[in-house]
Amino acid sequence: MKYNSFVVFGLGKFGQAIADKLLESGADVMVVDNDEDIIEQYSAKATSAIEADLTDPTAIKALGISNIDCAIVSMGMSLEASIICTMVSKECGVKWVVAKAGSERMGTVLKKVGADEIIYPEEESGIRTAKRLIASNFLEYFDISNELCLVEMAPKDKWVGKTLKELNLRKKYGVNVIAIKDGIVKESIDPDEPLKAENPLIMILHKNNLPKLDKGIML
Repeated sequence: MKYNSFVVFGLGKFGQAIADKLLESGADVMVVDNDEDIIEQYSAKATSAIEADLTDPTAIKALGISNIDCAIVSMGMSLEASIICTMVSKECGVKWVVAKAGSERMGTVLKKVGADEIIYPEEESGIRTAKRLIASNFLEYFDISNELCLVEMAPKDKWVGKTLKELNLRKKYGVNVIAIKDGIVKESIDPDEPLKAENPLIMILHKNNLPKLDKGIML
């Protein structure tokens, strides 16, 4: 489901990263934190930036979040604030609440008080890093499903100078190149344009093909 309006509770590194990405996408974003200096930083770029005590239910209700589509509760180490922001968000009618948890126990508690989705950023980051290190040629790796994954990697030496039409990766190996990074992510790909070593490819493929892709068996 697509959401258009968001509230981000807690502007630590994780909360700021989410808020920044949402703002870049053009979404309406309210940010809430108890740090006056951080709120001041976001006052010019967020839809609204409000200083509030995240452990005070009355203060959270006063924000007027009933029409917001999605709340992100990003205080992974503060159980009290996370519980209150999650509960009040659901009470106010926020459609979807995503809560960051620093442990499985915390995630279980937040789920019980109304969180629709729990994320464990440190764990997920660790998994991605491990997969990237095991598959040394990959710049990024993300699971899409049990069968499919998305990877970002620089073109292999043998690919440089050749076109996607010549390489025919999709037909031969089930590799679907969905974008090329050339300063920006270019979704419109010219199949007749020679690949450059400095422009990584973003690809979707079946996980069974990962070893072949990583070890250089493919072409």
